[in-house]
Amino acid sequence: MKSGSPLYRQIANQMKEEITKETWLKGEAIPTEAKLSKTYGVSRVTIRQAIKLLVQEGLLYKIQGSGTYVSDNKFEHNIYSLKGFTEEMHALNKPTRNKVLTFSLTKPDARIQQILGLEDGEEVFFVRRQRYVEETPLVVEDTYLPVKLFPDLSYELMEGSKYEYIEKVKQMNIKESFQEVLPLMPDEEIRSLLHLKESIPIIKVQLFSTLTDETTFEYTDIYFKSDEYKFTIVANRQL
Repeated sequence: MKSGSPLYRQIANQMKEEITKETWLKGEAIPTEAKLSKTYGVSRVTIRQAIKLLVQEGLLYKIQGSGTYVSDNKFEHNIYSLKGFTEEMHALNKPTRNKVLTFSLTKPDARIQQILGLEDGEEVFFVRRQRYVEETPLVVEDTYLPVKLFPDLSYELMEGSKYEYIEKVKQMNIKESFQEVLPLMPDEEIRSLLHLKESIPIIKVQLFSTLTDETTFEYTDIYFKSDEYKFTIVANRQL
């Protein structure tokens, strides 16, 4: 190969041709580093650099423990990775915006009260946010946060990152999240907020999250625009 550009960039350009010609199909895994090294006659280090470049350009994406895949232009939500929407999008260098639709003080219903471990009469903040990437609404999020944990919570804070507020401002340590994924047909309000032109199934995630001291600090319903999102799971076999 003779060119003024680095070898890994030349290899990356050849890989792009495989994607353009659809030899490598969207959503499918590309060959292993060992196979690509043999195909292109270069070292695995060079292959790794080429793949890294294409990941940065958004043409490929990696799933830890699984492999490297051709991007299908959908945003990835890894169920086993406890990241907020803002964190996921910033990792992709995508500008985000949160529009707070509702910010109110309320008494939770019996189910939310039980999940959050609240006493009778304790109140929560209810926050509905419409979450945008590049001016496209991708997610509608309904969150319940105990007032006793976050008495200083405000409309302005919820226009930013919820987890950043909890970890950096409140100095609380988030441990884990318990999630249930449900496909469903959206009601008219959710359909309108996600700018869906037709009635198509969406993905709803119901979750509650805990701190390292086992305190449940949130309950959230998240409505994902299914034609823009894909959900990934890495499963390990225990023998």
